[in-house]
Amino acid sequence: MSRVSPRTPVLVGVGQFTERIDDPDYRGMSSVELATAAATSALADTGVPGAVAGAVDTVVGIRQFEISGTGMAPLGVSTNYPRSVAGRVGASPARAVLEPIGGQGPQHAVTEFAGAIAAGRAEVVLVFGSENGSTLRTFAKRDDKPDHSETVEGQLEDRGYGYDGLFNDYTVAHGLVGAPAQYGLLENARRGRVGLGVADYRRAMAELFAPFSAVAARNPFSASPVQRSVQEILTVDADNRMICDPYPRLLVARDQVNQGAAAVLMSVEAARRLGVPVEKWVYLRGHADLVDQPLLDRADLSFNSASILAVGEALSVAGVGLDDIETFDLYSCFPVPVFNVCDGTGLACDDPRGLTLTGGLPYFGGPGNSYSLHAIAETVARMRRAPGAFGLVGANGGILSKYSVGVYSTAAADWAPDNSATLRAEVAARPKTPVTRRAEGTGTVETYTVRYDWPVRTGIVIGRLDADGSRFLALTEDPDLVGLLSGGDPLGARIRVQSTEQCNQATLA
Repeated sequence: MSRVSPRTPVLVGVGQFTERIDDPDYRGMSSVELATAAATSALADTGVPGAVAGAVDTVVGIRQFEISGTGMAPLGVSTNYPRSVAGRVGASPARAVLEPIGGQGPQHAVTEFAGAIAAGRAEVVLVFGSENGSTLRTFAKRDDKPDHSETVEGQLEDRGYGYDGLFNDYTVAHGLVGAPAQYGLLENARRGRVGLGVADYRRAMAELFAPFSAVAARNPFSASPVQRSVQEILTVDADNRMICDPYPRLLVARDQVNQGAAAVLMSVEAARRLGVPVEKWVYLRGHADLVDQPLLDRADLSFNSASILAVGEALSVAGVGLDDIETFDLYSCFPVPVFNVCDGTGLACDDPRGLTLTGGLPYFGGPGNSYSLHAIAETVARMRRAPGAFGLVGANGGILSKYSVGVYSTAAADWAPDNSATLRAEVAARPKTPVTRRAEGTGTVETYTVRYDWPVRTGIVIGRLDADGSRFLALTEDPDLVGLLSGGDPLGARIRVQSTEQCNQATLA
């Protein structure tokens, strides 16, 4: 093995845990219990769990849904999620951190704290995340609700919700709450760019995701280990209802799951001192964290170049190319984040290496912000079985707006910094598309989605005004326009928009 600096960070333990509702011993675990199970597994994976637990100086918790806003925890929560988990696994860290929301969070945290280890600001770090969506759903209408409330004292660096740039009063007024509607806009914009009709594009989405379900069917940690055919995924019926256009249920992240994942990072010096076997060591060879402009500001809604810059930068830091990557796990809450990486890098959608190690968020499970920690765990395990190979994790957050990439390998190399800060500044400085909040007049449909989950089927349109080409948001319950949005191909259709006190309303022109 090559000699590396004693400050070089290595991942030395990973763990996962899943509680399925059809398990005979299902009891509806709390987020703390799920993360504890995963963290216990990660510590055991190091080969010296007691020594490592006692040496942990930093714990990082990925924020779960139930602590991502007010009134979202009907069963109660811990006042200090990271320290609740730490205490249960025998760790007494000096520092506890709670990450903001975002699916990029796990990879961002691993990158940040690997850098902290390299800089001497941390020595042994435990990162974990969990989601108890299944528990919350199970007990929603029952009288025998468990109490998951817990008061834990001690330091906590709570980094906040992290909602900035995700939505504002304008987008909320026009129905852009919840990921399916937001990503539906991006998906339909991409459909327009690639020139496919509605039916052909749905088939393309199903063809992309059917192999994901096959991986999920083989994964012992999958929330839904069922292989789905292309036809099953694309056929809309009672079991595969439309959520938001263009997505039936089987193309949407499965978020009502009970899952947890964890990873242990430490310096090479600490790994040697604590006796962690060298065959456990996996290096974060490449990394990058990019942020795109807010949704409505982007020049092109069909393609996200910031995520492609992140992939390219991570590969550059690692000193490898796309052809050198053995395994991929690309964030797959919906098809468009996966398509986007393929579009921007030239990676084939049916690349024989596969695009997921877990099985993807609609099938393996989409545990809130912590999914990619499962991807990291799978990648670390795979790299150990293929010494010298490289695995890439692409973690997506926001509205295809935050993208963190990690490149992993057992091949030793000193920690190398990335150039993400400069790249983020370049992206932020790009020209912005003008947006008219109170829109009046005629225009065209740039992209759209339909909310089937509202009491009245409602269309959401991003349009361009004829008068000045500016972009606007509008809602519509107009039967003719909603009919076109949900049963035709409205891209480029002529519409009329008028502003009301609450929002912009669109009709067919």
